[in-house]
Amino acid sequence: MQDDLNTNLCNAVDAAFDQQVQFLSDLTAHPSIRGNEQSAQAFMATTLSERGYELDRWQIDVAEISHLPGFSPVIGDYEDAVNVVGTHRSRTQSGRSLILNGHIDVVPAGPLDMWDSPPFEPRVEDGWLYGRGGGDMKAGLASNLFALDALAACGLAPGGDVFVQSVVEEECTGNGALACLARGYAADAALIPEPFSEHLVTAQLGVIWFQVHLRGRPTHVAYAGSGANAIEAAFPLIRALHEMEHRWNAAEHRPADYAHMDHALNLNLGKIEGGDWTSSVPAWAVFDVRMAIFPGQSIEAAKTEIEQVILDAARDNDFLRNSLPEIVYHGFHAEGYALSQDSSAKAQSAIAALDQAHQAATGEALVREAITATTDARFFGLYADTPALVYGPRAEAIHGFNERVELESMRRVTKATAMFIADWCGVETI
Repeated sequence: MQDDLNTNLCNAVDAAFDQQVQFLSDLTAHPSIRGNEQSAQAFMATTLSERGYELDRWQIDVAEISHLPGFSPVIGDYEDAVNVVGTHRSRTQSGRSLILNGHIDVVPAGPLDMWDSPPFEPRVEDGWLYGRGGGDMKAGLASNLFALDALAACGLAPGGDVFVQSVVEEECTGNGALACLARGYAADAALIPEPFSEHLVTAQLGVIWFQVHLRGRPTHVAYAGSGANAIEAAFPLIRALHEMEHRWNAAEHRPADYAHMDHALNLNLGKIEGGDWTSSVPAWAVFDVRMAIFPGQSIEAAKTEIEQVILDAARDNDFLRNSLPEIVYHGFHAEGYALSQDSSAKAQSAIAALDQAHQAATGEALVREAITATTDARFFGLYADTPALVYGPRAEAIHGFNERVELESMRRVTKATAMFIADWCGVETI
């Protein structure tokens, strides 16, 4: 009986796959960079409404989430930050509930002349769809939606409540997913189809974003020796932070999921700006840093060490000791999360169901992988007692030029997701 259902679900995915690729192309064409997600969210809202899901679309209120665990500080307001959730309410309530989560926001495209084709004009070539956000993670949003479509095509619906979430802010804070928790969305498990090559993510790192503000003394370059160059003053601080990065990666600090990785924690100097005039010694500089932390590593302890490293390096500098840097936290304040550490029956059952669905879709065992990035899974796993399974299609050059997603991989993930939903939630007739 289960084999027959799986066959029917896979056939339904195949029958609608051209439509799914077109949906992905249409969604990727929306340039949903942070602050500009509204058109893509309107597209998602229309799509969910057309399928009969109960629609919830709301503007995130920082005041409603800023006191919650997992909140990341923001610069500016959220007037344009909108979440969308479509809800299937089970008629029988015979099965377990599920959150299907995905983020609509994408990172900036960078210089357009470094793309082979415009990043928001998706193209399909040799089995891949190219475009910013196609892999990270609009293909995942498409697989969530079309997996449910496959059940409907078979005359079935999930036997438990299912919440299809399209959230903002994953790429910089995760506050979109947090806002869903604050709004009361809860389930027995969550599935997040981030593009990690059809592997199950067993652990993910935490991330801290911060800025370092430096001030110098402006002077004409003819008298540069009497001034203080705020841009050059950043260099010893950056060196000290990289030395800290090296210490944090030492073997004795690695948890079991990352014991085999020599350099899981990466410090990235993401942006630097400063100065006002080419012939003036710069009086100010700001540099932005992303630093990773291990699951179980305290954010507050990490911040304390970061601040101490910066201030110690500044005090060793002739200029900076009299003009100490200011450290400003904004964006990610994200803890690491390890699904591998969740020994609950609920987590083990969800993993087993996904393993079976993946094997049915691919003919291969589900590979487990610890990743060196972060996802919204932490909100469900750490703050909602909900096992969060991160499992999505193969994509390449995410956050880079010529981002692309493998369409056959999206097809397999959609089939596995449909079979996972049928197993986890059970089914009822429409």
